[in-house]
Amino acid sequence: MIETLRPDPTFHPSPKMAMEAEAEHICYTALLSPDRSRPDALAVVDVDPASPTYSTVLRRVDLPNRGDELHHFGWNACSSALSPLTGHAFLQRRYLIVPGMRSSRMYVFDTQPDPTTPKLVKTIEAEEILRKTGYSRPHTVHCGPEGIYVSTLGGAGPDGTQGPPGIFIMDCQSFEVLGRWEIDRGPQKRHYDFWWNLPRDYMVSSEWALPPQFENGLVAEDLLANKYGHALHFWNLRERRHVQTIDLGANHQMALEIRPAHDPTREYGFLGVVVDTTNLEASVWTWWRENGKFHARKTATIAPEPAPADQLPPLLKGFGAVPPLVSDIDLSLDDKYLYVACWGTGELRQYDVSNPMLPVLAGSVRIGGVARHEKHPTGRDFGGGPQMIEISRDGQRVYFTNSLYSTWDAQFYPDGVPGVQAMCKVGAGGGLTLDREFLVDFGPEYGAHQVRLQGGDCSTDSFCYPSA
Repeated sequence: MIETLRPDPTFHPSPKMAMEAEAEHICYTALLSPDRSRPDALAVVDVDPASPTYSTVLRRVDLPNRGDELHHFGWNACSSALSPLTGHAFLQRRYLIVPGMRSSRMYVFDTQPDPTTPKLVKTIEAEEILRKTGYSRPHTVHCGPEGIYVSTLGGAGPDGTQGPPGIFIMDCQSFEVLGRWEIDRGPQKRHYDFWWNLPRDYMVSSEWALPPQFENGLVAEDLLANKYGHALHFWNLRERRHVQTIDLGANHQMALEIRPAHDPTREYGFLGVVVDTTNLEASVWTWWRENGKFHARKTATIAPEPAPADQLPPLLKGFGAVPPLVSDIDLSLDDKYLYVACWGTGELRQYDVSNPMLPVLAGSVRIGGVARHEKHPTGRDFGGGPQMIEISRDGQRVYFTNSLYSTWDAQFYPDGVPGVQAMCKVGAGGGLTLDREFLVDFGPEYGAHQVRLQGGDCSTDSFCYPSA
């Protein structure tokens, strides 16, 4: 009898099939030590409402080093492994690849055989990454058809400014660093997020800043001089070649999260922009491809909120207002709802993007905020504001944490941002409600950043086949 290789059951060919899968029972949350006095950690959180330990930390795995500043981690493999071009049916969604943005280390956790007990199985030191790629400050991990893609924010040298940052590839089984992804970089000089449409064979990337502009906090002079990133870059995915840049305008500072439509027949996506330096508003942009050329348009804006100077941190006192500071966006698997985290004003917004060129505000909750300090429905304090967002595959739950980056946390929230994870429930026809029963307190010693859901989520998997 000949046995055939079967793909991991958590690899779903289409977004609709992923939405119909079993709900998550646990999630993994990156914890960081704001003052670097202790190692960062990976927390395992119970998200099963039928469990007696619901909304608690089941386990915390401390790292062996200090000062890593864990950031946007991801899986070794996901639904992209079903790509007919370079599919790997034998892979499993098993390993979490966790970047240390400040230390430039990478960690590999094995979540098998017990997903609630991840084990650190490999550490990739900064020296190896730099030697093989010339890059530093790893930031975002995405699993692709042929390997693990890691974006970086720095090049070589002590301050990471010797050469531009980019993307490097790791082997998805041995976790060996293979080298730079780019063959033809074009004019790209800054980096942040990236994602793709696999069947359409293109990648999109965005820009934040170089290390001296973020590691010790926001540099106000650079921001007001429009020296942060403000462009989108488009790439031929298979040829690894830069094909087009769209400059959003220098006043649109910090072009961050990229969220392409999950249905691969749809050639559009969304981008969050942190701040417009002419008026402090944040914005959401829609990008699309038409007749072989990419375009981008601002399709939603979020205004700053006036506040008395005595309610503002020193950085904002002169403005008399709190900018929304859109720090994350996330798109539901059915491509219907876009969630927007306004970390400054303490608001999580839900937009109906059924028409991607005309987002319509469909729901909103308030929690935290620089000036408002809105409490959780339980009456408990919530430092910071909604920051990293993760949506359940079925679109019914939206998890979020509250820490952006340790030095930025201290600038905007000088009273501290104790690590917390909360969750909103989504109404049948849209709308958001904060769940009273779900509030995970990681303690004042930790900030809480990226969340990954068991079995995949809305910002890990890219799909190769459209839904019926």
